[in-house]
Amino acid sequence: MKRVAIFISGGGSNMVSLLDSMTGDHPARPCLVLSNKADAGGLARAAERGVPTAVVDHKPFGGDREAFQEALQAELENAAPDILCLAGFMRVLTGSFTSRWEGRMLNIHPSLLPKYRGLHTHARALEAGDAEHGCTVHEVTAELDDGPILGQATVPVLPGDTPDALAARVLVQEHRLYPAVLRRFAGGNREMLRLSEA
Repeated sequence: MKRVAIFISGGGSNMVSLLDSMTGDHPARPCLVLSNKADAGGLARAAERGVPTAVVDHKPFGGDREAFQEALQAELENAAPDILCLAGFMRVLTGSFTSRWEGRMLNIHPSLLPKYRGLHTHARALEAGDAEHGCTVHEVTAELDDGPILGQATVPVLPGDTPDALAARVLVQEHRLYPAVLRRFAGGNREMLRLSEA
């Protein structure tokens, strides 16, 4: 049984979809939910599900990313996860951290990578006139929103779509895609998974 730690910064809707999927014959179980914000709503949602939580506030570290990452690593060593899932964790992790978790760390990003790395993905897709948009689960590397792609889910861009409307439809697919990819990944399957809006 694989042990999974999840990093969050906010309400943790993707975290909840992951936690709620890890039951029954799933090859993994959650061992920790960690946030860089003590007031992240997802911490209470994890605790309600009986999952241990921890907070490593980035602010006291100022601009010292390495010291912050060492504090994250210390929490992970206590929890001893096999897999690390980023689920709305809004801090960029540098190569010194990601290299330790290479091949064992996943992230979900709200675009069809390699398109639209970084922020404001929904607005950028609309500005580009894309016919479809979606989300991607990928392995994390030192490069932002890069790394081997493990799964993508697509939604059509509809006439009159706003960034918020598009984001809401993509989020529904994120909640389908991330648990499905984690189940496969924890079971040793790294083949690309493709989903589309039902």
